[in-house]
Amino acid sequence: MVTVPSACNDAKAGDIAKTVLMPGDPLRAKYIAQTYLKNPVLFNSVRNMLGYTGDYKGKRLSVMGSGMGVPSIGIYAYDLYNYYDVDAIIRIGSAGALPENIRLRDLLIASGAATNSNYACQYNFPGTLAPLADYGLLEKSVAAARRLGVNVVVGAVFTSDQFYNADPEAETKCREMGILAIEMEAAGLYLTAAAAGKKALSILTVSDQILTGERLSTAERQEGFHEMIEVALETAWQSI
Repeated sequence: MVTVPSACNDAKAGDIAKTVLMPGDPLRAKYIAQTYLKNPVLFNSVRNMLGYTGDYKGKRLSVMGSGMGVPSIGIYAYDLYNYYDVDAIIRIGSAGALPENIRLRDLLIASGAATNSNYACQYNFPGTLAPLADYGLLEKSVAAARRLGVNVVVGAVFTSDQFYNADPEAETKCREMGILAIEMEAAGLYLTAAAAGKKALSILTVSDQILTGERLSTAERQEGFHEMIEVALETAWQSI
């Protein structure tokens, strides 16, 4: 394990479990820890990016916020993989659905992530690098969703650097290429995991239906998403 300390995480060696759930919102991380984990212990509060380790069904599990966007999740995921010996990160977040048949609160599992981010350029890959999920985690998450009776859709998402995109054709182009949803972190996580030789998965709840304009409230985003959280917890438990 690399011993160089992180500038964004004041956890000590051994404070963080091998598998980490990673919502974007640190308050959602706190909610998950206090609601689902037994005896959660705060391991990080630097920049209020809260992280906790506790017990889930007899196995050690951590949860930590990532912030918004590829650069932010890239920092925190890099630290977890390279400084804290984490083996797997499961992102749990929200997304805006593109096809009309995907509705609010539906669960999406991102098998891959197209992106307009420049993040992959650092790897000097001789071509277009495709950021992909770990298949083992993906398979476990689909099985967990089916056991819990949760409707799940698996496919590609688009990781955007823009929350407000000035290109009026961007959503249409994504939809035409079979992209299920737009979000802002999956590609950064998948690329960071690939570079570290580690595992990653993104499980997303539809918070916005882009075609219809429907959307969940801020409170529903922060403390809702129970089905997604439970699927992620079961996936993590099966992978430990």
